[in-house]
Amino acid sequence: MKLGSLKKGRDGALVVVSRDLSRAVLAGDSLPTMQSALDDWKSAAPRLRELADKLESGAVPGEFAFDPNQFASPLPRAFQWADGSAYVNHVELVRRARGAEMPESFWHDPLMYQGGSDWFLPPLADIPVGDEKWGADFEGEVAVVLDDAPAGISPNDAPEKIVLLMLVNDVSLRNLIPSELAKGFGFFQSKPPTAFSPVAVSPDELGAAWKDSRVHLPLLVWLNGKEFGRAEAGADMIFNFARLAAHAAKTRPLRAGTIVGSGTVSNKDSSVGSSCIAEKRMLEIIADGEARTPFLRDGDVVRIEMLDENGRSIFGAIEQRVRVCAQGGK
Repeated sequence: MKLGSLKKGRDGALVVVSRDLSRAVLAGDSLPTMQSALDDWKSAAPRLRELADKLESGAVPGEFAFDPNQFASPLPRAFQWADGSAYVNHVELVRRARGAEMPESFWHDPLMYQGGSDWFLPPLADIPVGDEKWGADFEGEVAVVLDDAPAGISPNDAPEKIVLLMLVNDVSLRNLIPSELAKGFGFFQSKPPTAFSPVAVSPDELGAAWKDSRVHLPLLVWLNGKEFGRAEAGADMIFNFARLAAHAAKTRPLRAGTIVGSGTVSNKDSSVGSSCIAEKRMLEIIADGEARTPFLRDGDVVRIEMLDENGRSIFGAIEQRVRVCAQGGK
């Protein structure tokens, strides 16, 4: 099934979306928001799936045309957003770009940071940037939404806690990162609001492409209408989503609605392009001695999408225009 949230208040209004992303219907008063469904997923999921089946079979009362402009991120805000770095090739390249060494442990112990989750950008909203000098960058990722997971859950048990998947644009301000990390206390100012795809999908929607807690499909990224990357999300993912979820839950339980991101999708085969500008710049430095691709500028448009084997959009597209504004948005 496919679920989304219409823009309404702080937490949206939960809707079920047809598989072809053409129609939608409100989930109803008993399940007003995505978080309310996640809070009682065992009861809510069968009801939502029944409504999804009816929507696929034909017209249902109250259905309306799917318009991504009317959608917030599936979870407009969340209790927790934890972003990993499952593609260690990307970590290695970006660390080299800022002159940082790559510890061997990074290949065995996942990196993860706690992102801001009090407000997510809608999938078609502008990316507000206070200053082009901050080095704004997009990061194309995949994320999972979890049901309640106990502290210490194992990677073998974690897959059953993965209930939904989404695409991500994890915006980074690259030129603010080095000085912030040099303080030894992690990201904050360099990580402005994140955007997610218009819809979240249950793992079964991916069919054979969902295997071993990985999505085995290319993540398509365009910049200003030109293809920027099509990295295969299942390849070179060193830590799968089960491992990332277990890592996040090592010392604390994860409550329903926790979002766990993959980190920037990246392949060792550089011919597929990149899912962020920083990685492309590093590859340019390696090849030519200098970076040529600039970070995002006012008016640039980023699009992130994933298609099924028949060329149909699975999650809908994240498509955002950069807007430089004095206060960095509100």
